[in-house]
Amino acid sequence: MSRFVVGITGASGTIYGIRALQVLSSIEGIEVHLVMTPGALRTMELETDHHAEDVRKLAHTVHDPANLAASISSGSFRTDGMLVAPCSVKSAAAIAYSLDDNLLVRAADVTLKERRRLVLMVRETPLHLGHLRTLTRLAEIGAVIVPPVPGFYNRPKTVEDVVDHSVGKALDALGVAHEAYSRWTGRA
Repeated sequence: MSRFVVGITGASGTIYGIRALQVLSSIEGIEVHLVMTPGALRTMELETDHHAEDVRKLAHTVHDPANLAASISSGSFRTDGMLVAPCSVKSAAAIAYSLDDNLLVRAADVTLKERRRLVLMVRETPLHLGHLRTLTRLAEIGAVIVPPVPGFYNRPKTVEDVVDHSVGKALDALGVAHEAYSRWTGRA
């Protein structure tokens, strides 16, 4: 069995985290641990028709972001990686500098220190030099930065198609086999 942590921050785009949970929960043999910040809950309410209790049901275990003693706060709790979708710049900066003031940041820090895959769907634009330096630091210490930038070779017809492409790319970076989007097969 594979075990992944999914973190959802308060950045715009909570639908990315929700869709990632939907895809992961549909794959047999994957255990999902979820941590959502208070900002994520508020943004979800503002941007989507999803309800927190329904999103929580997509995970095997849901962790309180204030509980720094949760299982996912320790490197001895084995996981195959972590996805933060969306990842606010504030959370990215906290992760980059190990400012472990909540469980999401602590779990990401543990993922990095244990040399596991950490994929961050950083959701901000435009980026100033401080943001770029933070993202560079994250890449230097082992994080994979996968901003939700859709591809159009699969000719998306709906917002869901666009979301699926970005989530699919993040899951690819996490090492999860899935069928969330149509892959490029080349042209004759």
